Amino acid sequence: MSDTPHIPAQFTAETLSEALPYIQRYDRQTVVIKYGGHAMVDEALSEAFARDVVLLKHLGVNPVIVHGGGPQIASLLDRLSIKSEFRDGLRVTDDATMEVVEMVLSGPINKSIVRAINKAGGKAVGLSGSDADMMRVKRATRTTRDPDSHVEQVIDLGYVGEPEAVDVAVLKLLTNYDHDFIPVIAPVGVDANGKRYNVNADTAAGAIASALKATRLLLLTDVAGVLDGKKELIRELQADDVPALVRDGVASGGMIPKLETAASAVKNGVGGAVILDGRAKHALLMELFTEHGAGTIVL
Repeated sequence: MSDTPHIPAQFTAETLSEALPYIQRYDRQTVVIKYGGHAMVDEALSEAFARDVVLLKHLGVNPVIVHGGGPQIASLLDRLSIKSEFRDGLRVTDDATMEVVEMVLSGPINKSIVRAINKAGGKAVGLSGSDADMMRVKRATRTTRDPDSHVEQVIDLGYVGEPEAVDVAVLKLLTNYDHDFIPVIAPVGVDANGKRYNVNADTAAGAIASALKATRLLLLTDVAGVLDGKKELIRELQADDVPALVRDGVASGGMIPKLETAASAVKNGVGGAVILDGRAKHALLMELFTEHGAGTIVL
């Protein structure tokens, strides 16, 4: 056997050694991860995500997963010939759509993520925001200004909810180191009358991160992060920068709830919120355990 270490092995060892300060930083800290987009539907990426989540747990991090499911919901709605539309990045949800949303989110999507994490060696538990009355919501309201009359009009989003209160007792119980479970949460909440509501997954993740006072909120998406007018990555933002980005059109569509969620979370006690590219393999590890991180961090 040669006395010279094998180069790939040495590189791996050096990488692990360089990650030590970051591993220490997140030891026994809670990280809420919004999982969605391409990372969920690409088999190789979903397997890598599951392994990375299990690795986080073994490194002393408390990962809490909140997942979306837009493409899968859209696919079933199409098959059932149910029309659906988006306004300001939020799916307008009527009774028929809500039936599909809950069925898909709390059913096959949630359980497929649970199975993947368990297969990778973790102990995942599938939940809905309805379980243990975790996510109490109110009906979401949005307004838009008519371009001709300049009169503000209320947008009816149907059964779309905004988190009003989050009870994290069951999450604290599950993530306690005596149990070591990894919660996987479908973003369906209930109002005071027990009526179910569709909650944007980014918004749900932000509310849960705020309630847990998480060290980090990681929002996986299908772009590199927040891009400026020249389509270049903005690496760092302050929460107070967000309204101007939305007003000026730099952020639009689905990026609006992500940025609003990130800004709200850091103002409510989350250490930092990061919008990062879920299409990049090991995006979670790059963000948490390397010097420069990945994506756009809102502080």
